[in-house]
Amino acid sequence: MPRPELFAHPFSSYCQKALVALYENGTDFSYRSLEEPANRQQLAAYWPLQRFPLLRDQDHTVMEATIIIEYLDLHYPGPRRLLPADPEQAWQVRLLDRFFDNYIATPQQKIVFDRLRAEAERDPVGVADARRMLDAAYAWLEDHLAGRTWATGQAFTLADCAAAPFLFYADWTHAIAPRFQRVHAYRQRLLQRPSFARAVEEARPFRHYFPLGAPDRD
Repeated sequence: MPRPELFAHPFSSYCQKALVALYENGTDFSYRSLEEPANRQQLAAYWPLQRFPLLRDQDHTVMEATIIIEYLDLHYPGPRRLLPADPEQAWQVRLLDRFFDNYIATPQQKIVFDRLRAEAERDPVGVADARRMLDAAYAWLEDHLAGRTWATGQAFTLADCAAAPFLFYADWTHAIAPRFQRVHAYRQRLLQRPSFARAVEEARPFRHYFPLGAPDRD
């Protein structure tokens, strides 16, 4: 049976989210790096919007990192269930996954993408709003993490696959204040997780792509 193919770029936070899930379970897959022009062309043929990551599995084309992880959990289950079978637990994992996507990744990317614009086209009001959103999200997460090792408790899940790259880049973009000690400790646990540590190392050669300037840490 052919292996599923992941079209992804190592430096992309959403691609790292999917990669963490694959690495957590040791899933056998083909990595189609978008550094290669042929893989970018193939991505465009499968998905005209050309957003990534994208999973191609036989006749299935699966877009969006969250859905890719749910698809893998269903069709390529491994020793670690990333979306709990219990519906009561599953909705809580999905809730935290949405939190990290919408309130950490989205404002963080707003700041980064604004830097890529010509100076005359930049949106200082939007960037200020994004920074306020990140501060509010960090504060909420600080309280939420009380008594928890991972995003929803003691088990590593889909929500932590999202948290790992998003908090990683968010702290580069808008530093997590020292007072958010639980958030800093959680980010450090994520960096020490072998699946995410692998993704971070694979992305290290591409840090010059970060438009704000990657800090000399992590």
